[in-house]
Amino acid sequence: MKDYKKEMADLIMTVVKEGASDLHLTVARHPTMRVAGSLIPLLKKEVLSPEDTKGLIFSMLKDREEEILIREKELDISYAFKDKVRFRINVFYQKGFLGAALRLIPVKIKTLQELNLPDVLMDFTGREQGFFLVVGPIGHGKSTTMASMINHINHTRAEHIVTIEDPVEYLFVQDKSIIDQREVRIDTNDFKSGLRSMFRQDANIAMIGEMRDTETMSAAVTAAETGHLIFSSLHTNNASQTIDRIIDSFPPNQQNQIRLQLSNALVGVFSQRLIPRISGGLVPAYELLISNSAIRNLIRENRTHEIDLIIDTSLELGMVSLNRSLADLVRAGEISTDNAYKFSLNPRGLQGLI
Repeated sequence: MKDYKKEMADLIMTVVKEGASDLHLTVARHPTMRVAGSLIPLLKKEVLSPEDTKGLIFSMLKDREEEILIREKELDISYAFKDKVRFRINVFYQKGFLGAALRLIPVKIKTLQELNLPDVLMDFTGREQGFFLVVGPIGHGKSTTMASMINHINHTRAEHIVTIEDPVEYLFVQDKSIIDQREVRIDTNDFKSGLRSMFRQDANIAMIGEMRDTETMSAAVTAAETGHLIFSSLHTNNASQTIDRIIDSFPPNQQNQIRLQLSNALVGVFSQRLIPRISGGLVPAYELLISNSAIRNLIRENRTHEIDLIIDTSLELGMVSLNRSLADLVRAGEISTDNAYKFSLNPRGLQGLI
């Protein structure tokens, strides 16, 4: 009989050694890592049978988690390996078989400088209140950026910070701030319940791992309006789409109200992509919207389609378009022209910048 705990430990150590970001366990495939954006099968490991995937996955689960998986057919958890590394794990069924995707969570929370992110993000960590969003596709570093910003606050301000996550990812070591990390289904029933409770916990700052429903969005915007600094993420492509996504999630009769609230509460939207670097690894490209009177007016007047133009023409105010960020990386020799066009949302506009 196979020792799946040992097998899983070997896989984890390989992920760490090779600097992979993810590990995939799928029936009829070799265990597969993602390194610098590319999938690499571990050919020295056996092709996984249904029994293998189940054995490897169950070696990481607690009894309670097994029950949830069997009942709900999917599961999101965090997993600590010998207190050395942590993973965010999604377990699921496909074609009746178990599969899993493991995302490595570094123990050390990197600074914004170490992540090659702009210093202007530190300005948002100094705000007393407002709503700041980090957006982008899945797997492009949103959680890492938010964790870095929260940790900067932790080291520079004496605040009460509450995080609401599913699952808890980065573990913060409290410094000047008190940080309470709450996991959905373990410490609170859901995001909206945890956010509502924050009002009674004397919190100054909240990080919401993801806004998944209208109630959470409404509570987050209200909290930002009433003196809290709120950080959250959405799976959207850019600032204008993010604002539209929030507003469109509400019933038509509530959209004018949320549009007004959002125009008052929003302080910025940071959209990022991780691009393959010519020298190896990944480097971020980004768009930054900073809310000002022009942006607030466009949100109130339902003219969000004009936001891209404001970003393009407001470099002196600190705003950055994705195309400008991509062009800067090409000129610096960090990324290829082909990848710049691949990740651009407006390739025609990129032509004039490269």
